[in-house]
Amino acid sequence: MTEGQATSRPLDDRCDLSVIVPVFDEEENVEPLCGELHEALDPTGLDYEILFIDDGSRDGSLDRLIGLAERHPRVRVIALRRNFGQTAAMAAGFDHARGEVLVPIDADLQNDPRDIPALLKKLDGPPRYDIVSGWRRDRKDKWLTRRVPSVAANALIRRLTHVPIHDFGCTLKAYRREVIEDVSLSSDLHRFLPALAAWQGASIGEMVVRHRPRVRGQTKYGLRRMVRVVLDLVTVKFLGGYMTRPLYFFGKLAMMGFALAVGLLGIAVGQKFGYFGQPQGLNLNRNVLVSLSALLTFAAVQCVLLGVLSELLVRIYQDVRRRPIYRVRAVYEGTSVSSPRPARKRVSVERV
Repeated sequence: MTEGQATSRPLDDRCDLSVIVPVFDEEENVEPLCGELHEALDPTGLDYEILFIDDGSRDGSLDRLIGLAERHPRVRVIALRRNFGQTAAMAAGFDHARGEVLVPIDADLQNDPRDIPALLKKLDGPPRYDIVSGWRRDRKDKWLTRRVPSVAANALIRRLTHVPIHDFGCTLKAYRREVIEDVSLSSDLHRFLPALAAWQGASIGEMVVRHRPRVRGQTKYGLRRMVRVVLDLVTVKFLGGYMTRPLYFFGKLAMMGFALAVGLLGIAVGQKFGYFGQPQGLNLNRNVLVSLSALLTFAAVQCVLLGVLSELLVRIYQDVRRRPIYRVRAVYEGTSVSSPRPARKRVSVERV
């Protein structure tokens, strides 16, 4: 087993709800957020925990989080060794969570914890959902740098994934544990979790949630993230369509290459015998179209072989333990500090 990964909690150590909070340089926000979470969840009567994931913060966030864990029995803190990114922090939270329902929320206080009980109510239905996604219909962000790119990105994601929700980027969502355990996270794929889960057969609901302007701290988002979203979308599209059948992808490329090769060869033959005007009398061996046709045929064969090799690699990938995309330094719970726990096996994404 690899140090720094997580394992499934025994059934008698489970609770009803885990609120997962990735934190990176949010020193001024974590204590108010913790208070709001307690105020929103205490009246529900649920057995819940608040799991803060410190993603290598450079300010005093970790010290404040440790203080919260010492004062509040429902608070736990997972400190990562360095900044791995929001997706990795969220994956660490999912792995260490005890709850049967998992609710990630941003640490910047722009999500409103008062929406969590409503998310849970919609999750249980009727109808019953596996995921309920928040929709920040009235966003309190800048138009040019945040809202316009978000509208464009959501429209593109919706079109390519065929998952009809409005706000893939909203962190505030409710997931059933079994749905999360069937999905692997990497890169910046946390925003695509609904799509990855939908391809596994998960049912998805959506509800409008509150959104508040950032009052303290600096935003970690910008226009550069839009480029990463587009690149990640290409990855997700490939995962959804070809992760377990890469030969289909490379086979299509091979067929297109072979068809083009046959077409070029036909044109070369037509030129020699005058089907496209006067016969040119060229030696086919000297016709550049014949050379291109041979090159495309060779490339098509290579694509088929690459597809077969990819199929073998997928089989191996599905049988081996995956390394995590984060490393845990320590776990803070109450006044105790524990070392990282060994990892549970995550299941790779497979489209149904």
